Amino acid sequence: MPLPPDFIEQLKSENRIEDVIGSVVPLKRSSRDFVCLCPFHSEKSPSCHIHTGGQYFHCFGCGAGGDVITFVMRYENLAYMDAIRFLAQRAGMTVPEDNTTDETARLRQRILEMNRESARFFNTILTRERAGEKGRLYFSSRQLSPQTITKYGLGYAPDDWRMLTDHLRGMGYTEDELIASNLSRRNRNDQLYDNFRDRVIFPIIDLRGNVIAFGGRVIDGEGPKYLNSSDSPVFRKSRNLFSLNFAKKTDERRLILCEGYMDVIMLVQAGFENAVATLGTALTSEQARLMKQYADEVIISYDSDNAGQTAAMRAINLLGEAGLRAKVLKISGAKDPDEFIKNYGAAQFRHILESSEGAVNFELGKCADGLDLASDTGRVEYLKRASGVIASIGSSVEREVYISRVAADQNIPTDAVRAQVESLRRKSKKTEDSTNWQKVRTFDKERREDPQAARDPGLFRAEKGILAYIFRNPDELEYVRSNISAEDFGTDLNRRIYKDYIELLESSPQADIMSLQSGYTPEEMSRVTAVMTEYRELRLDRHSFDDFAKLLRSRRERAGLKPAAQMDEDELLELSRRLRASKK
Repeated sequence: MPLPPDFIEQLKSENRIEDVIGSVVPLKRSSRDFVCLCPFHSEKSPSCHIHTGGQYFHCFGCGAGGDVITFVMRYENLAYMDAIRFLAQRAGMTVPEDNTTDETARLRQRILEMNRESARFFNTILTRERAGEKGRLYFSSRQLSPQTITKYGLGYAPDDWRMLTDHLRGMGYTEDELIASNLSRRNRNDQLYDNFRDRVIFPIIDLRGNVIAFGGRVIDGEGPKYLNSSDSPVFRKSRNLFSLNFAKKTDERRLILCEGYMDVIMLVQAGFENAVATLGTALTSEQARLMKQYADEVIISYDSDNAGQTAAMRAINLLGEAGLRAKVLKISGAKDPDEFIKNYGAAQFRHILESSEGAVNFELGKCADGLDLASDTGRVEYLKRASGVIASIGSSVEREVYISRVAADQNIPTDAVRAQVESLRRKSKKTEDSTNWQKVRTFDKERREDPQAARDPGLFRAEKGILAYIFRNPDELEYVRSNISAEDFGTDLNRRIYKDYIELLESSPQADIMSLQSGYTPEEMSRVTAVMTEYRELRLDRHSFDDFAKLLRSRRERAGLKPAAQMDEDELLELSRRLRASKK
């Protein structure tokens, strides 16, 4: 049976949406509400609004929206019941016994159990079995201690096509579950085989201690150097970081961002617990915002080759957008931190950490790449590039420092550099304002509105108006129901929202629209908050409703349809057939 409404109401009361979102991104007061940078897409100006009265959020940039439960589902990548448990734990509440069957939640739990068992399997092969000798030799060559291997639960996937698959099948896991977990794959003959074979294995563990994925490094032979789990119901590589479960426990508000698993593990073994790495991809905005929860500063420790330097530049921008200070580690006398520590010791490595150059100095240094600064052409190009870097600095005091430095280095008047920087800032601000206004004005329709709406935009607006009216005036249930039926709606999702909310109000007259949460996806709830936000400041009275209702009824009349209440059984069946055909 579903959770009691009183429990959901108390859960939301104990988890105010502004507190939950405010624990992820900084909020800025806007009248009685808040605005913030959206946690679900990269932006420089806040477009996410938190409405404290209605206890919901909505982003004008990407369309994300919903209540605090929706937010946790999206941000933590959780199913509905898992989000409920997450919030209950946060508030110190106990979730009532829930007997409903949630297939998504069940699959998530089964995958987590499989991952935990697989991690044990890989670790046992590495540490106890003859088949793991190859993995033991590799980790020994990298000078990993047994304690480090145990701490990270490292393992070895044997050079066998089906050993793990057969092991998990023997424990009762189905083929579909094995495929969903990315632990097994199907060949052209539809037979399962192990995804990870003849690789040392790095379990990826989330902040709650769950094994959510694996990374596998080839020791020799064919195939990519690293093989990583694909996204699954329990894992999103763009939203997780390797070893953050350990790094978050340190007292430092600083993280060391590395390129690979072994880079992190070697740093941690040397005493630098605050090291993390991305999961086989370049740094993402989601990962940058995740780091902001645990740090104020990030030191980027990437390779010194062109690919590493390009990745460092991109990381600097993403970290800055997330509100983090970025620095770049400069290593000399070694190719990476591991080699440096082995050659010079952990104390000397800490010294170069403390003397890491700021992101601006790193970027200004890159501005000279490929230029002949002894020539006028080279100097002019350098000044253009450098002005662009300085123009991106938010603090006017910091801008002045770097303007003076660049001007002195190139022996030109400070005012000339300042004028160029301010010109670039004005152009950038104008472009940004225009882009943001366009997003708000168009309400990003392509991503948020029902594709069916394109056939009749006026009808779609009327449907949204009716939904907004009943959301705002649940006491008008009888009047609304006597004038409009669900069959009057021409778009599937709006029809479903109207029908479900009317039925909810019949059993619970004071119910909030967000009470429908359990039956809708986060994307569908975003459509609900889009309607609420669009009509939030508009006057909606019976006259408005009557106009909307008239438009919908006229559509039925144009289509030759009676009101549903006047249809016999055959006519209702025909209507159902036509509605199904309209979806195709």
